[in-house]
Order: sequence, then C-alpha cells, then structure tokens
Amino acid sequence: MEQNTLSDNHLMLQVKEGRTSCLGLLFERHHKPLYAFFFRLTRDGDLSEDLTQTVFYRILKYKHTFLGKGAFTAWMFHMARNIMADHWRKNKREGQRDDLAKIEDTAESSYGPATDREEEVSLLQKALLQMSDEKRELLELSKFQGLKYKEIADMTNSTENNVRVKVFRAIQELKTIYAQLDEEVQHD
Repeated sequence: MEQNTLSDNHLMLQVKEGRTSCLGLLFERHHKPLYAFFFRLTRDGDLSEDLTQTVFYRILKYKHTFLGKGAFTAWMFHMARNIMADHWRKNKREGQRDDLAKIEDTAESSYGPATDREEEVSLLQKALLQMSDEKRELLELSKFQGLKYKEIADMTNSTENNVRVKVFRAIQELKTIYAQLDEEVQHD
C-alpha cells in the first residue's frame, strides 16, 4: 500500500509500533496547519516553528498514549494546545509575554499599502488579538483547523454543547470588536 493513501491513524499506529519513519509523512501532512495554529495565537514565526517542532517531538515521546480510537488530528491538536498553554504559563512566570500593543505594532508593520481584502484581514487579526487566549484558541481549532465540537470538548474536558455555545459567543465578540475597529478605520 502506498504511504500517501494511508490514514493518519494508521501511520501513527505504525509510529507507535516503532516505525518512526512514518512520522515524517505525518509531519509533511500536518506541520503547516500546526504552524498556522501557533502563528495565529502568537504572531511570532520563529516561536511558531519551535512550537510546531515541539509537537512532533512530543508525538514521538508520547506515541504510546495514542490509542487510534479518535482522529489523529484531534490528538495532535490536544498536544499542541497543551504545549501552547505551557508556553504561556512559562512566559507569564518569567514576565516575557508580549503585551497587546507590541503585538499590534508588529501586525501593523507587517502590512504595507492594503487592498480592501488585506485591510479586512488585518482588522480581523487585530480583532482576534483583542480576544482572550481561550476564545482565540476555540476559534482557531473550530474555524481555522476544522475540528469538530466533540473533539474540542474532549480536549477541553467540556461538553459538546458547552463548546458550541462558547464558539458562538466568541464569534459574536469577534464581530463586535471587528465592527468597532472598522468604524475607527473609517473615521481616520
């Protein structure tokens, strides 16, 4: 059977059995979505690369915990979520976490003259940065990474209904913040 047609779960079970070469294919399939997950939460390319590598290191280290019953991506993003939480916890303790103004300055400087679409994306990114880490993470997992509410509920030790409500509220808050930012831009 050709490796490109093997499911993620099958490949991970192969890794679990000691065929670590299969991890390379999982990396090829999933490093970009993982990087995007971290980048949207941190706005730091180097940090996002480091965190992505950490996920694959931990996948190898904790391969014995993969049971193959749920989707590999849910297991992987659960691990990524824990790594992100560890990073924030460590940085809060060390006093190194960037404040919102610094992040916004970085986001603004990364955009030159914007078309309407680029301006919308920029406003959306700024609006996301004004939300809590938890809400941004929920939106990232559900809307950008396409995880099902059930998978997110399992990750967060919550119920599917609770996740659905939290995502709905996060979207409503995002719309409100976006509208405020858009109005500020219109008046400038």
